[in-house]
Amino acid sequence: MIKKLTLATVLCAIAFCSFAQQLNTPQPSSTQEVKQNFGLSKIELSYSRPGMKGRKIFGDLVPYGKVWRTGANQATTLTFGDDVTIGGTKIPAGKYGLLTIPYGSEWTVIITKQTDVTSPAAYKQDQDVVRVKAKPVQLGFPVETFSIMFGDITGNSCNLDIIWDNIAVTVPITTDVDSKVSAQIKDLMEKDNRPYFAAAMYYIENGKDNTKALEWLEKATTQNPDAFYMFYQKAKLLAKMGKKQEALAVSNKSLELSKAAKSDDYVALNVKLQNELK
Repeated sequence: MIKKLTLATVLCAIAFCSFAQQLNTPQPSSTQEVKQNFGLSKIELSYSRPGMKGRKIFGDLVPYGKVWRTGANQATTLTFGDDVTIGGTKIPAGKYGLLTIPYGSEWTVIITKQTDVTSPAAYKQDQDVVRVKAKPVQLGFPVETFSIMFGDITGNSCNLDIIWDNIAVTVPITTDVDSKVSAQIKDLMEKDNRPYFAAAMYYIENGKDNTKALEWLEKATTQNPDAFYMFYQKAKLLAKMGKKQEALAVSNKSLELSKAAKSDDYVALNVKLQNELK
C-alpha cells in the first residue's frame, strides 16, 4: 500500500512539474533592447527595467556607494558600432558593460570590459574603460519604470539618459563623423558619379564652407535640371549668403518645377521663402 501511494505521489509530482513548465508569465523586470542610429553607425543597448512598486529606490533598494548593474536581472550592456568618446576617453567599437555607483550628490558612471556583472562582488575595477562623474538631476515627478534612453541626438553627439524615481543622470557621448565624411567626399568626388547634392547638404547642415556648398549645388542642379528640391536648397543657401535676388530667381525655378511635379510641400516652401525675401 505504501509503495502504491509513493508511486502515485511521484506520478502526481511529475504531472505537476510538466504543467508548471508550460506556464508563461510576464517578466517582473522586463528586458528592453534599444537600437539607436548614431553618427555613421548605431549604438545598441540591452537592459532590464524594474519598477518602483512603492519602494524607496536610491539609498535603499539601490544603495549609495555600491556598484549597481544599472537595471535588474541581467547585466546592462552597450554595443558601439563605431568608435565613440565618453569622458574624454576614446572607446573602440565593441560591446561593453554599463555600471554605476550612485550617490546623493554625484554618480560614477562606468564603461567596463565586463559584460556580465550582476552583483558588486563580480565587478573588477581593472576592467574599467572609463569612469565619468555625473550630477543627478531632481525631476519634478516620479518615473515608475527604470529607463535608459538616448536624447539630444545630433550627427556626432548624443546623451545617454538614466532615469528612475525622481532622478535623471546624463552622460554625453560623441563620435568623429566629420573626418570620415570628408574622406568619403574626397574619394567620391574623384569618381564619375559624384555626390554633389549630398556633399553640399552635409556642408550646409554642419556649418562648413558655404561657397563650396553652392558650387556643388550648381553642379547638382546642372546634372538634375528637374530636381525642384535641389533648386530649393540652392535658393535657401543663396538667401543665407545674402544674395536675395539670385535666391528669388532660383526659388522661382524651384516653384515652377514643384508645380509641374505636383509637389505641394515644395510649392509651399518656395512661397514661404519668397515672402521672407521680399
